[in-house]
Amino acid sequence: MRLIRVFVPDEDREAVRTALSEMEIEFLFSEADGRRDGSIAEIPVPAGAADTVLEHLYDAGLDEETYTVVTDVDRASVPNAEEITDRYVEGPKGERGASHAEIRERAADLTPDTATYLAFAVASAVVAVGGLLLDSAIVIVGAMVIAPFAGSTLSASAGAVISDREMVVDSATSQVTGLVVAYVGAVVMSVFLQQTGFVQPTLSVGRVGQVGAFATPNLLTLVIAIAAGFAGALALATDLPVSLAGVAVAAAIVPAAAAAGIGTAWGEPLIVAGGAVLLLMNIVFINLTAYLTLIALGYRSSVIRNVRENATVSLRTGAYAVIVLLFLIVVAVTALGTYQHLVFEQQVNDEVQNVLDDPEYNSLELAGVQTEYNDASVFSDEVSVTVTVGRSSGLEHEGLAADLRTEIDAQTSRSVHVDVRFVDYQRAVAAGDAADGRSAWWHVDEWLPRLRSPLSAQPMPQAVTLPTDLVEERADPA
Repeated sequence: MRLIRVFVPDEDREAVRTALSEMEIEFLFSEADGRRDGSIAEIPVPAGAADTVLEHLYDAGLDEETYTVVTDVDRASVPNAEEITDRYVEGPKGERGASHAEIRERAADLTPDTATYLAFAVASAVVAVGGLLLDSAIVIVGAMVIAPFAGSTLSASAGAVISDREMVVDSATSQVTGLVVAYVGAVVMSVFLQQTGFVQPTLSVGRVGQVGAFATPNLLTLVIAIAAGFAGALALATDLPVSLAGVAVAAAIVPAAAAAGIGTAWGEPLIVAGGAVLLLMNIVFINLTAYLTLIALGYRSSVIRNVRENATVSLRTGAYAVIVLLFLIVVAVTALGTYQHLVFEQQVNDEVQNVLDDPEYNSLELAGVQTEYNDASVFSDEVSVTVTVGRSSGLEHEGLAADLRTEIDAQTSRSVHVDVRFVDYQRAVAAGDAADGRSAWWHVDEWLPRLRSPLSAQPMPQAVTLPTDLVEERADPA
């Protein structure tokens, strides 16, 4: 509930009383001890109806500049509260979502002023660049925490469902501006680190784990974007803290922008393309998922109806049409690039598994498959695939990279550069196991007496693993 306290001059008292009576809203007048003659009207209303009630009072003749305070009420006894809610609160029916006015207010509170917004966008990008180059997930999380993109991203979906075109346009503008500023900040930070010697200019940034992870769209990053949009919309429409969902939104935006900036500074067009596609993919699916989530919560957008009824040929209408067209182009390009790479990634994974199923490679343990962004030969005719496997030292598999390259080439019809990383290890089994081949755990006659006599027990033998240096085998394109 909300409590409206408004000063009503004596000459407007009867008009205000009549307006409130026609709205069937409970009210109470008390004398005001001030410089002007008048009363204080106390009007308890449901959350989301305060603006509507005030508009009716202003239409009745009350001065819009009069003393007005709207506060939250923990408890109020209003006889017709449900009827007033159904009549004056615009929003989903039931208790699953906030009113339109509350959503508008929450979205506005999430977005700082322009200077602060841009400053935090640059700061988050700078921190993300440091985290990616340090290969530190903790630093990247810090960049997500300070990122300001939650409000600007979620406002577009909120504006669409409450038919607030101005909010949609402001959100789109803020998103584009913030992402451009973040990208430029990432480029500047990367060039600074490169030129000052803090990071070697010859560093192969594509080999850095965190850079590669955020420079390649994949199914898991798509799931993260969808989950972030869902969580953000759910928090925006309920009493959940939106700041927590903002971290999830930033997780899908900031590292990708930083990866694109790093690729620009190091002259790696595939990293730039992969980071840009990942960034656009996340933005599109966050906005789309947030919109669909709000619809599922009971909100009903009337944007299409308003456009059909009020569409006129004007400069503003043309600007809206251009924005919609650009958004559709971004959606189409992003969807095409993402689908293309996901298909390529799935084909690579299938062929890697097929090769490792060969009896020749039974002793190998697959530890990971990393594919470079598949840009359909826009920047390069060669695509890089890195396969990491574990093996016992002393075993040779010199033909694995060539076998993988052959199979992937045949399946994808692409010129593929295959790197195979071997993580060698040695294993010493327990002393009693080598003789009879049984596990010491099952030697009941040996370890049971030890449980009975702890003082005479001897320590159980342990397996020892000794890692050795990383060995890499490479197969260049045929």
